[in-house]
Amino acid sequence: MIFFILVVVIFLIILGNIKIVPQAYAFVIERLGAYSGTWTVGFHFKLPFFDKIVRKVNLKEQVVDFEPQAVITKDNVTMHIDTVVYYQITDPKLYTYGVEHPMMAIENLTATTLRNIIGDLELDETLTSRDTVNTKMRAILDEATDPWGIKINRVELKNIIPPREIQDAMEKQMKAERERREAILRAEGEKKSAILVAEGEKESAILRAEAERESAIRQAEGEAEAIIKVQRATAEGIRLINEANPCQAYLTIQGYEALAKVADGKSTKLIVPADMQGVAGLAASIKEVISDNKK
Repeated sequence: MIFFILVVVIFLIILGNIKIVPQAYAFVIERLGAYSGTWTVGFHFKLPFFDKIVRKVNLKEQVVDFEPQAVITKDNVTMHIDTVVYYQITDPKLYTYGVEHPMMAIENLTATTLRNIIGDLELDETLTSRDTVNTKMRAILDEATDPWGIKINRVELKNIIPPREIQDAMEKQMKAERERREAILRAEGEKKSAILVAEGEKESAILRAEAERESAIRQAEGEAEAIIKVQRATAEGIRLINEANPCQAYLTIQGYEALAKVADGKSTKLIVPADMQGVAGLAASIKEVISDNKK
């Protein structure tokens, strides 16, 4: 019976000292108070009463959000800035034995580093140089925490909170800047609109002048063509009369028609030959003149 109990106790002791390390974890082991080794992922057996698991270390990237820290800028403006640090444990042994309370050490180191960096910047530079501050802090913290087995992957300034009066002044400045931009955009829009209107009126005037010029040219061409046609018709009529060799009676009738046309005008006097023979002679003279001109 005692043997059976002893076997059961030994079995329970052995079973209790079988350890399985999960993924992304490491166990720091001490044997008789001294560092013995670091267990990684897998099955392990711990010597009863001799080995001790000092710390179970999480190897995944972790994030810690520190409380806002009061900092003073180069131009003596007090503001509160809270930071977010992304870190990862790379050496479980150094993490275990490098520093007491690593997170407290990182928080204090972050606060002092932030004060040193912000102390060299003015308010406007602080608000516009987040990337620069983040880069400097990450480099300084990573170098300082390397002996602790901690790697700082990223540092971010989460919030920058200036004093209330500074915030009011910044809001007024932003409002004035927006109003200035609005006035500039409105003026530029009115300027472009006036330019477009002027260009439209200019093009309209040019087109109107070109249309009037084209109309005058066409009208003049039409009148010239009409005159040419009338002259050609007159010349053709004269030619036909000459070719026809009209008789004396026809010429007399043409003379009467010419006198009738003269009588229809504005003249107040009409001279009629004493006899019709004179009219015929006048017509014959006209015919001779026309014949001479043709030759």
